[in-house]
Amino acid sequence: MSGNLLITDVRLANGQQVDISIAGSRIEAIGPDLKREPGTTEEHGAGALVLPGFVEGHTHLDKTMWGMPWYRNAVGPKLTDRIENERRWRATSGHDAGAQSLALARAFLHVGTTRIRTHVDVDTDAGLRHLEGVLATREMLKGVMDLQVVAFPQSGLLKREGTAALLDRALAEGADVLGALDPASIDGDPVASLDTTFAIASRHRKPIDIHLHEPGETGARTMSLLLDRVEALDMQGQVVISHAFCLGELPEQARDALLERLARLRVALLTTAPPSVPVPPLKACVAAGVTIFAGNDGIRDAWTPYGSPDMLERAMFVGMRYDLRRDDALELAFDTVSGAAARGCGFADYGLTVGARADLVLLDAETVAHAVAARPPRKCVISHGRIVARNGAGVAQ
Repeated sequence: MSGNLLITDVRLANGQQVDISIAGSRIEAIGPDLKREPGTTEEHGAGALVLPGFVEGHTHLDKTMWGMPWYRNAVGPKLTDRIENERRWRATSGHDAGAQSLALARAFLHVGTTRIRTHVDVDTDAGLRHLEGVLATREMLKGVMDLQVVAFPQSGLLKREGTAALLDRALAEGADVLGALDPASIDGDPVASLDTTFAIASRHRKPIDIHLHEPGETGARTMSLLLDRVEALDMQGQVVISHAFCLGELPEQARDALLERLARLRVALLTTAPPSVPVPPLKACVAAGVTIFAGNDGIRDAWTPYGSPDMLERAMFVGMRYDLRRDDALELAFDTVSGAAARGCGFADYGLTVGARADLVLLDAETVAHAVAARPPRKCVISHGRIVARNGAGVAQ
C-alpha cells in the first residue's frame, strides 16, 4: 500500500494514547483524535504500544544459513580456525550470499527491523562475489529497508596480498563503510594495518567499522592508535569499534581514559553482549557520553548456530548480560537496538517524532520494558510509511 496512513489508538512509551498521521514516508502529526483526511487509509491500533522500527547495528547477512538445512559445526576453538573453516566451506558449498542475505533481511523486516548494518566478506578467494550478492539484496529491498554494507576483510588486511585493492574496489562499487579486523593479532602490524585502513577510507570519504577482539593491553594499544588517527584525520563521528572486548578487562583508570577519548572523538561502540567474554561497560559508556549500541553478529552460520532476526531478543540479551532489571534500565537496553544504534550507524531521520521517517512497530505490551522481556508478536510493521508485515508475515506491496 502507499499514500497517506492514519494509525489510531496507539500508546507511546510514556503511556500517552495518540493517533499518528503519516504523509508519504514521513510522520506528519502525533496527537489525540487526529482528523482523518479524505483518501487516507486508517489502521486501528487497538491500544497497542508503538515503537520506532528496530535497528540491527552489526550482522553478517552474507554468511547466514537461515532457512537452510542444519550445518554441523565441528570447528576448532581459535578465531583463525573459524575464519579458515568458513572460507573453505563457502568456497566448496556454493553458498549464495545474495539469496541468503535476502532471506534473512526479510525475516528481520517482518518482525520490525527496518535498518541494518551488515558486514560482508571481501577476500582474495571470493573477491567481490559476496558483496555483489548483498548489494543486489540492498537494491531489491530499497524503499522498505535500509541496508548499510560494510566491506569487511574477514581474513585480515595485510596477510593476503591484494586485499587492500579489493577493499578499494568494494567501496568504489557501492559499499557504504570500510571494515577492518584486529590490526595486531590478525595482521601482526597495527600501525601498518591502521594506516592502510584509514588511507582507503579517506580516499573514498567513507566511515570505518573495525572488529576489535584483541584483549586487555593489546586491545587498548590498538584502540589508542586508532583514536590517534581519528583525531589527526578529523574523522570524528565516522568510526565504530565493534566488540571492544578490551574495555571490559582494563583497570578502571585506563578504561575511563579511553572512554573520555571515545566520547570526545565521537567514536561509537558496538556490542553483541556475548555471555562468555568481557564486554564494554554499558553504564560507564553512557555516563561518559559514548554511544554504545547492539547487534547480533552472525546468525545461524558456520561460526555459530545461534542468533535471531528479532532485535527485541537482542535487547533482552543486552539486559541479561548487563544485569538490567529495572524498567528504566530495560529502556536503556531497548535504546541499544533503536535510537543509539541509529546514531552509531548514522541512520538519519529516525524516531517517533514529527518529520522522522515513518518506521513503526505495533505490539501488545504495557511498556518498553515489557516488550523487551516478553517479546510479543508484532501486530503490524510499517516501513517508509507503508505496512510491510502483520503478525510476523510479509504483506504484499
